[in-house]
Amino acid sequence: MPQLNPDPWLMIMLFTWAVLLIIIPPKIIAHTYPNEPTAKSSKTSDSQPWNMPWS
Repeated sequence: MPQLNPDPWLMIMLFTWAVLLIIIPPKIIAHTYPNEPTAKSSKTSDSQPWNMPWS
């Protein structure tokens, strides 16, 4: 069984690592939420038990 030529696979692997380590992280870091998340007040939380229709 012939072996694969490693030359093109090495370049593909290096390009993939470059994309994953250089190009994508700044896009993830620059992501902002459309609305800032707000914490819910614990005073207004409803503490009723869940309805379990199968019980």
